[in-house]
Amino acid sequence: MKLATIRTGSGTAAVRIDRTEAVETGHPDVGALLAEDGWQALAAAADGTRHALDGLDYAPVIPRPQKIFCVGLNYRTHIIEMGRDLPAYPTLFAKFPAVLIGAYDDIVLPAASQAMDWEAELAVVVGARARNVSVEEAAGLIAGYSVLNDVTARDWQYRTKEWLQGKNFEATTPFGPVLVTADEAGTPSRVLTTVVDGETKQQADTGDLVFDPATLVSYLSTIITLEPGDVIATGTPGGVGHARTPKEYLGDGTVLTTRIEGLGECRNHCVLEKPDDA
Repeated sequence: MKLATIRTGSGTAAVRIDRTEAVETGHPDVGALLAEDGWQALAAAADGTRHALDGLDYAPVIPRPQKIFCVGLNYRTHIIEMGRDLPAYPTLFAKFPAVLIGAYDDIVLPAASQAMDWEAELAVVVGARARNVSVEEAAGLIAGYSVLNDVTARDWQYRTKEWLQGKNFEATTPFGPVLVTADEAGTPSRVLTTVVDGETKQQADTGDLVFDPATLVSYLSTIITLEPGDVIATGTPGGVGHARTPKEYLGDGTVLTTRIEGLGECRNHCVLEKPDDA
């Protein structure tokens, strides 16, 4: 199945995306749906209000995750080409729900940063509570996958050794448009692409991840209990603007497209923060 959270005249609604229409499940968003026991059967049987696919206003697929974990340095080929050793453990940091935007919303470029960069990522969404689970168990606890771009303020990221401040500017992280459930998603190997103003900047195979989705779920579950709707951004490959010569960044009017084969794409215009947004 494909699931999404859409904006309606009365708020938001979780929907199942069928071939010709979107059908409401009776939940305010996909996160609320995933919190239900037997969410797969509920979503499959849903027969609520129907919407034409054209013109759907997509919210972040999980608008308010309890936890958003992100992984750095996780593409094997990119790490080797940079002359680094493969990491023994995942490099982790966190994001907060206020950073998330829908798949076609505007990215707000903060006035405080002059170095906003792109980072296409495969997003993993947890589908059941997980605590101290094995890698084998973890694979069955993944609800599905989506598209995310961890847009980053490089000048703030590298102010200190901790990355968090560069990763959490408000309204900068596209997430969606849909959650493709794990049973439909199939192979973990798929092409991930970033396009900036029509030019391909990143392209990689998600099968090249050092720490795959199940490994990440297992690892994180030893630290804290993962809940349905928690999100793991699995890292970005080479091709980011900050590593280019000369460096390249997002600007006012830039169109950023983040695409993952079989999962869909986010397409976002970049706009400068207005004084009343600050």
